[in-house]
Amino acid sequence: MNIYQHFRPEEREFIDLVLQWKSFVELNYAPKLTDFLDPREQHILKLIIGEHGEVKYHFFGGYDQAERKRALLYPEYFTPSEDEFQISLFEIHYPKKFVKIEHPQVLGTLMSLGLKRGKFGDILINDEQIQFFTAKEVSFYVSSNIETIGRTGVKLSEQPFENVIASNEKWEENDLTVSSLRLDTVISGVYHISRQKAQDLIQHNFVKVNWTLTENTSFLCEIGDMISVRGFGRVKLIRIDGKTKKEKWRITVAKQK
Repeated sequence: MNIYQHFRPEEREFIDLVLQWKSFVELNYAPKLTDFLDPREQHILKLIIGEHGEVKYHFFGGYDQAERKRALLYPEYFTPSEDEFQISLFEIHYPKKFVKIEHPQVLGTLMSLGLKRGKFGDILINDEQIQFFTAKEVSFYVSSNIETIGRTGVKLSEQPFENVIASNEKWEENDLTVSSLRLDTVISGVYHISRQKAQDLIQHNFVKVNWTLTENTSFLCEIGDMISVRGFGRVKLIRIDGKTKKEKWRITVAKQK
């Protein structure tokens, strides 16, 4: 069976990686820890590893509602614990009275350290309190090298998981019927705009799918995709529930409020 035919061409590299991880566990009879994976990558890993083989998997991102999570692949004998996931939680201390720090600035600072996105988990912001997760293997490097965010001097302190803040991000689930799973059609249905307007947004670099800019209006959306439209917010494709009698797709999305 050609495993690649079920996925997108650009996902082939990640599929190969999952197959390598699976093979490592099978050959060494030992667990394998991954970097942080986005929801689409988690979905692919679930499909490839499956539920009934000798290799098991578990996800953890530092807290129950995490979007980005590390995966632990392990043989049947193994019982995973939170410690196995090697995650650190940092809080950012800054002069809250005088400046406002937002998500893109935090992410930009983290990415400027020269590490892969996979070394960082969720960034949590609740009012003025800001926290983020990192892979433990880079936590010392991160804490040693972040002294400013933008022009603001900051200090980092490592926190236990019980101190994690509740992010003020809120998501609302909606059931929709769309004529196709094309990106322009899904955006049109989610945000109640014309398909032409959706195409314009895509072609003018206002749309990201899974954190990557796309100009492809006919991109086919799948479960786990995160769609971000500048000026409109973010939406996750949670379920595809098949077709109606009129050959339209029933989908469930979660929209950021």
